[in-house]
Amino acid sequence: MYEQFITLPDPTTVLFQAGPVALRIYALEIGPLLIRWYALGYIFGLLGGWWYARRLVANTSLWTAQPGTPAQLDDLLIWVTLGVVLGGRLGQVLLYAPGYYFANPWEIPQIWHGGMAFHGGLIGATLAIILYAWANRIPVLSYLDVIAAVAPFGIFLVRIANFINGELWGRQTTDVPWAMIFPDPEAGGVPRHPSQLYEAATEGILLFVALFALTRLGALKRPGLVAGVFGLGYAAARSFCEQYREPDGWAIDNVLTIGQAYSLPMAVIGIGLILNAFLRKPQPA
Repeated sequence: MYEQFITLPDPTTVLFQAGPVALRIYALEIGPLLIRWYALGYIFGLLGGWWYARRLVANTSLWTAQPGTPAQLDDLLIWVTLGVVLGGRLGQVLLYAPGYYFANPWEIPQIWHGGMAFHGGLIGATLAIILYAWANRIPVLSYLDVIAAVAPFGIFLVRIANFINGELWGRQTTDVPWAMIFPDPEAGGVPRHPSQLYEAATEGILLFVALFALTRLGALKRPGLVAGVFGLGYAAARSFCEQYREPDGWAIDNVLTIGQAYSLPMAVIGIGLILNAFLRKPQPA
């Protein structure tokens, strides 16, 4: 039922197969330059999010008070990119493997070797948005709403890249016909849930559709509502998928994974933003 992975003569290129699926770790090779799918996921996620964010801000019918101009999002893209990269890397170092990186500090800046934590990237991006909004006198909550509405697009692409790279695989299973054997020796050569695809579907597609519908139903006229639904929705989706993903570690043995534990504050903040959005007075036109 399952085929073993195949390593090609070129050690920089790896294929693995599960049924009809065959995937490459590197998307493009130009001389010594190797471009990973993971990097492309971040690049196109940020660019696609920027494009959609400009359209949201330009659509005056979605807002009671328009938050700045689409052109201001051009500069914000740079701020958010730095926040995602720096926050994501520091999150991986501090939240998931501090002992390893403190023992090997020269590896901390080597982001090309992989290792980016979503929750760290979220914190970095949020701080960048807040600082940029303050510096440009733009309502912070409205800007957070814009970025929250576009974030699932990038999440989807990065989760697909995780799948292509054969990393962050799921737990062992023999119960589903779509179980896959991943090439990394640490995966043990056993059938596992393709949990990266579960996360792409829930944290990416499902959450994007929900937020898209909310923005069309007037949610952007209640500052903080879209950001709150994103926080709560992502926390719920991530916690659900953690039941099928091989845990990065346990906050409470066999009860609460680290991923679920880090999602709890997101859920709490999300609920707070939702309540604030409904309890505060609507923005004047």
